[in-house]
Amino acid sequence: MPCNTTSASPSTASPYLTPDALPLQGVRVLEISHMIMGPATGMTLADLGAEVIKVEPVDGDRTRRLQSAGIGYFPVFNRNKQSLAVDLKSAEGQKLVQDLADRADIVLENFRDDSLQQYGLDYEAVRARNPRAIYVSLKGFLSGPYKERTALDEVAQMMGGMAYINGSEERPQRAAPSVNDILGGQFGVIGALSALHERARTGVGQYVRAGLFETNLLLVAQFITQFELTGTPALPFGSKREPPWGVYDLFHTKDGGRVFVAVVSDVQWRSFATEFMPAGWAEDARLFSAVDREAARPWVVPAVAEVLKTWNTAELCAALERAKLSYAPVNQPHDLLKDPHLTQGGALMPTVLPTGEHISTPALPLEFNGLKVGKRSDPPKVGEHTAAILKELGLDDEAIALLRQHGKIGG
Repeated sequence: MPCNTTSASPSTASPYLTPDALPLQGVRVLEISHMIMGPATGMTLADLGAEVIKVEPVDGDRTRRLQSAGIGYFPVFNRNKQSLAVDLKSAEGQKLVQDLADRADIVLENFRDDSLQQYGLDYEAVRARNPRAIYVSLKGFLSGPYKERTALDEVAQMMGGMAYINGSEERPQRAAPSVNDILGGQFGVIGALSALHERARTGVGQYVRAGLFETNLLLVAQFITQFELTGTPALPFGSKREPPWGVYDLFHTKDGGRVFVAVVSDVQWRSFATEFMPAGWAEDARLFSAVDREAARPWVVPAVAEVLKTWNTAELCAALERAKLSYAPVNQPHDLLKDPHLTQGGALMPTVLPTGEHISTPALPLEFNGLKVGKRSDPPKVGEHTAAILKELGLDDEAIALLRQHGKIGG
């Protein structure tokens, strides 16, 4: 149900930094990764201006071929990158990628700890040849008894309490977005940038590691602390739970919509009661404080629901906006494609896939002096930049053609 009060005209000025103003221009990144956590890390560095070479198998990263719920993995997390398609199982392919690692500022990977060792691309091997390299590993677990385990976002959510707190006691439910993968990747970026800063002082790189399970720990920390301080486990969101404020609920509207309304301060309560409730509610002594209103929820929330269900969705949103109250319509993800704040602000960027399909992908949720970092190039075709990358390594057309002929490279 539409619920948007923004009517400003779109600006004609670009909302993005120009390429020469990007903060990481000149930084070279070698990305050996797949799925989400590694590509999300590489995309963030690429968006910020780094030159990111994505190493793929000759037939391409397998996320290119995913369908259904996985169909968005490659399109969302691989813009602004160059694609090198190479057979890492061959000696020739290994040598090419090793040469690129020797020139890289950052090498990032998200494979098992021992899997890149056989290719001479593990941390110790890269450091021996390129001591300035910052090696970023994106793993299931950091140091500890679980370090060697493999993990996925859902594994981390299940064992980390997120699925429990997000579902019900009877049915744990993972958070639908790949929250640990994406946020864990951003911690990989934070580690890489911190190590770059340190390298400017020392001249040497270091080993950075980010973990899914530990990312999950940070995300559920408030519930752990709640238990430590109260002795009472937090109730799952799918169970009957009472919010800590008098009005902090989802309400139905007259035209079939639903709007979440949050009234958390005393000033907000007086504004809400004056604008929406019958006369006298704003002065009711039983509702003066947040503690009072929380205790009164059993009769306050039904009364508020009776009033708000007489409003149309759009009119209610407009009135809440005028009253400067927090509210949100219930949207489906694809509804955001038409959100004027996102489209006019540059948060959604037109993107062309290697298949020729047109989609919209989100810019990083960052601004530098009011400007976002945008898209310099669309997600690449498999091996789209292989020849150009190898020429920079000193290979001529004949050598590249021979490697292609023998299946050592693609593109």
